[in-house]
Amino acid sequence: MVWKVSLHEIMMIGLGVGSIYCGIVGISKLNSEVVDIIEWELMSLGSSLITFTVVFDWISLLFLSFVFLISSSVLFYSGSYMSGDHTFSRFMYLVLSFVASMSFMVLSPNLISILLGWDGLGLVSYALVIYYQNEKSANAGMLTVLSNRVGDVAILLSIGLMSMLGSWNFFLYSFYMDDENWLTFKLLLMLAAMTKSAQIPFSAWLPAAMAAPTPVSALVHSSTLVTAGVYLMIRFSPALEGSKVQSVLLIFSCTTMFMAGLGANFEYDLKKIIALSTLSQLGVMLSILSLGYTNLAFFHLLSHALFKALLFMCAGVVIHSVSDYQDIRCMGSLVNFMPVTVSYMTIANLALCGFPFLAGFYSKDLILEVAYMTWINIIALLLYILATGLTVMYTLRLIYYTLSGEFNLVCLSGVSDEDQIMVNSMSMLGMGAVLAGASLSWVLFPEPYMICMSVFMKSLTLLISGLGGFMGYMLNMMNTVYKLKSMNNYNIVVFSGSMWFMPLLSSLKNSEISFLSGGFVSSMGDKGWYEFFGAQGIYFMLYKMFMILNNFQLNSVKVFMKMFIISVIIILFLYI
Repeated sequence: MVWKVSLHEIMMIGLGVGSIYCGIVGISKLNSEVVDIIEWELMSLGSSLITFTVVFDWISLLFLSFVFLISSSVLFYSGSYMSGDHTFSRFMYLVLSFVASMSFMVLSPNLISILLGWDGLGLVSYALVIYYQNEKSANAGMLTVLSNRVGDVAILLSIGLMSMLGSWNFFLYSFYMDDENWLTFKLLLMLAAMTKSAQIPFSAWLPAAMAAPTPVSALVHSSTLVTAGVYLMIRFSPALEGSKVQSVLLIFSCTTMFMAGLGANFEYDLKKIIALSTLSQLGVMLSILSLGYTNLAFFHLLSHALFKALLFMCAGVVIHSVSDYQDIRCMGSLVNFMPVTVSYMTIANLALCGFPFLAGFYSKDLILEVAYMTWINIIALLLYILATGLTVMYTLRLIYYTLSGEFNLVCLSGVSDEDQIMVNSMSMLGMGAVLAGASLSWVLFPEPYMICMSVFMKSLTLLISGLGGFMGYMLNMMNTVYKLKSMNNYNIVVFSGSMWFMPLLSSLKNSEISFLSGGFVSSMGDKGWYEFFGAQGIYFMLYKMFMILNNFQLNSVKVFMKMFIISVIIILFLYI
């Protein structure tokens, strides 16, 4: 008997085994508080050693375990989702390159070696966003790669600044970086994290990256590309304690989660709604990180990865079933046709809202209570409260338009749960969305947080969530009965639904400015002063000098007479 095993099945099994191994070793290192560091010296540059360093501690191994688990499920899922694609092998190699780049970044405590994974993520993400070769994908890929290049430049500049220490191992030196000498370095790292995690004003690329295939979106928006910035800040968290950078990061992250939650309530593209929810949760992670609670940010990073990957995979099944529509207004009453997928999607949505005893509850509720207990200003507190209500609001809106509500599908739509590969690939993540929150809280926090607050503040999260869910369901039900009532406030709707015009500012306006400034530089620079003082000017100056030297070499009498007369005139002028 000959066993025929495809590439995606082999890699799925390998990544699954790797996930279990990394998880077991990571938990053991957490309990024993042991860190293993392997370092290879590549070359010596003056007093600085260029080394390739790999660190195996509980943070890197646990995060790598989740990356491998989600990648394994996504590869198995892709075997069915991308089965009709003619370049399926190329897609698989790109996804594996993506996972390898993320692994490089997770295991590197050295800024030079981390650049391999950091640039690898940017390069492979561009190749995946433009996978469907059309104009929209090309524009989205260019916006993605150019936005991420800002962070790459910040990393390169921080490498130059850190060379003063004689080493780029931030695992050892981040405890000793004060604001007096290293404030610029910290701001550059914050800029790099903000671009990779799509914080304001670099948020436009994240919804645009939805042009990639849905399995890629499940991987990118859960545990790889967008979480790279959060992971970098977690690694540098000792340098942020007591720094001025914390307040700046808190402002940007709180504004981002409010903007993303508001924009998701006006969006009708299914994948973009989930992408905006990812953006909102990234703001939650960075905001609690800026308050000094690193382990809480890491806890939410892990639990969020599971239910967000599950949510994207459910969205992919729904999009496949409804004739490849992504507009949620063309769906409805899916609960009657695909109960298994709808069940998983509901679990993921409720975990996103922080429903009690699901994965998101243990991390998100703890983050909100700790944030309410800390000394933050009233603006940050209001943004936390509003973002919490908006999260439940757009989640119930999504449930109304897709899973319940009116039947809006086209005729003869074959909507069912017949594809067992997709359903089975979601089962592991579905179990994770239910059980991982409690399991991780027991592992990461053996000693519970002591939270002291009033009854009102304790029940505020529940009140805001209930109010947001009620408004999200009722307002959209009224919108279907009383058509287009929101158009009465057209300007507010456009401003809120367009991510505060950031896609326009990031693409069209930047193009106009670059064209105008490029034309000015070309006319005044390349074709103007650069020609006069540059290559052509130097050429004519050297040409005249060589002609004079040539006349000297030919012993021209005219030249000597001219030089003699000029010398006599100068002497007479000086003495008279």
